[in-house]
Amino acid sequence: MSQTIAIVGRPNVGKSALFNRLAGRRIAIVHDQPGVTRDRISAEVEWRGRPYTLIDTGGIGLRPGEKTHDVLVEATRQQVELAVASAAVLLFVVDIREGLVPLDEELADWLRASGKPVLIVANKADTPDWDTRAVEFAALGFDRIFPVSAEHGRGVEPLMRTAMQLLPPEPKPADPTAGPSEPPLKLAIVGRPNVGKSSLINALIGSARVIVSPIPGTTRDAVDVPFELDVEGHKERYILIDTAGLRKRTRIHDSIEFYSVTRTEASVRRADVVLFVLDAEAGIVELDKKIGGMILEAGKPCVLLVNKWDLFQDIVQKEWSKRHAAAQSRGRPEPPPNPLQIFSAWVREKLFFLDYAPVIFTSAVTGFQLDRVLEAVRYVAAQMRQTIPTSLLNRTLHDAVERRQPVTKEGHRLKFFYATQTSHTPPTFLLFVNREEDLSEPYKKYLIGELRKAFGFEGCPIVLIPRARPKTVPSIRSHDHAHKLHSRKHPPTSRRKDNPH
Repeated sequence: MSQTIAIVGRPNVGKSALFNRLAGRRIAIVHDQPGVTRDRISAEVEWRGRPYTLIDTGGIGLRPGEKTHDVLVEATRQQVELAVASAAVLLFVVDIREGLVPLDEELADWLRASGKPVLIVANKADTPDWDTRAVEFAALGFDRIFPVSAEHGRGVEPLMRTAMQLLPPEPKPADPTAGPSEPPLKLAIVGRPNVGKSSLINALIGSARVIVSPIPGTTRDAVDVPFELDVEGHKERYILIDTAGLRKRTRIHDSIEFYSVTRTEASVRRADVVLFVLDAEAGIVELDKKIGGMILEAGKPCVLLVNKWDLFQDIVQKEWSKRHAAAQSRGRPEPPPNPLQIFSAWVREKLFFLDYAPVIFTSAVTGFQLDRVLEAVRYVAAQMRQTIPTSLLNRTLHDAVERRQPVTKEGHRLKFFYATQTSHTPPTFLLFVNREEDLSEPYKKYLIGELRKAFGFEGCPIVLIPRARPKTVPSIRSHDHAHKLHSRKHPPTSRRKDNPH
């Protein structure tokens, strides 16, 4: 049964502040402006050692049944409805300072109809003086009312003690003999605004999990979407991280957008694999290169997803039809082009620094090649986890050095001694040489290319760290032996005695 607690309420009552307080870290963006949270934001957390799923939702600014032409408002409400349906316990947040308002009463009727246990969280009760005002919310018809200050943590203990008691019994622990299960693979979905990141997530998991809108900036928080796949009897667990579209810093107009971009950058750093979404219709632009540079700097494995491929194919087909008709009239018809080859070569040219990343052409709308997205993720994740035996690594590098001697500066010759792998994320190798400064960037690229030929590492950046091998310190025994040899070659001069005669 569901071990899920959902936080609901009208806008700007402190739902995200309570979510961050219970999660123990800043996950949701907190701001005075109403309507900051739009998607469902979930986190796997625990309270006093008991794990559960916590969901933050967007503020409902409409009465149940009320219509609106604002697609974002309507989509936010749909996300709240899905959260309420999946939760076992509901935390209904109200503002103790504003008091009871008509929209609270409307929402209370709607939540009561769900049949779920509802706890009233009278938020913003920063001091005990406010507690007496909580009685006003008894008119909503729920017995359990808790004066709380999400900002300061006041009153959270009794609230959560009651909430945990209302959750269904904990599931039986897994068989200890089965061994530890692998943690879910975290996939960050990044790209410019409106390239189809949220649409891809919904298409991959088969439900409207995140809000999709043609309005740029719809996604503001980094939304974690856990899901499982059954692949040949084996459970694969993933967490898809939907992120805000990255803009140029000069085009960030308010603090909410600034925090969105900051959260996106943090999501890239905590991801295992980054799915970099490109817009086939718009092509590669300068901002795409900057986002690619951020992924490279973070040292994250990457898969390039060219979305909206159906639109690009139509463009290519129309353009070819025009040229073909003109060429046919001249008696020299053109052969039909291969759009995949054309665009793939263009991506490689524009994003040359991510040439190790596989390119998948897909469409969230038509489902074109969606199955290949997770296939590429599995492959890249397996490549990332490789551990190269030290003997094989050194043999490969020694052969590479023999084939192409490094070009040295100032008459110094670079000597390569041995190497060892020190990390998997990203694959990192420590190279012991005679002089660190003599390992040039061009020669590093050559060695990285040789490692890729030998071991693959597709989708993964490779890091080479040169280190000067420490000079051998002679032992005490060898020092004594050298001293004796020196004494034999240069005996001490004996003191001359005076002759009495």
